[in-house]
Amino acid sequence: MAVITRYVVEHKGVEKFVTADKKEADQYDKMLDVADNLSEYIAGKGISLDPSVLENLTIMLSKNKDSLTKLLKGTSAETLLSSEKADVVELDKKQRKPN
Repeated sequence: MAVITRYVVEHKGVEKFVTADKKEADQYDKMLDVADNLSEYIAGKGISLDPSVLENLTIMLSKNKDSLTKLLKGTSAETLLSSEKADVVELDKKQRKPN
């Protein structure tokens, strides 16, 4: 019989993420906290969005906080998106290499 440690990230009473890696669970939990803060900020500015749209938007922004920071510092979206696309292509190449 094996003992398996699972870390479950629960958000607003809903199980959102399960992993065996505590660090990964902590990062995901922090990302959800940032998304909640963004939701409050957006609502506080008087912008009304459908709740599911707001949740998707804030989670996407939270997951991409490094890119968002670069955008706010003046990097163009085109430059950033092409850089991210190159990163994905490079990662894909690494994953395809035969062992």
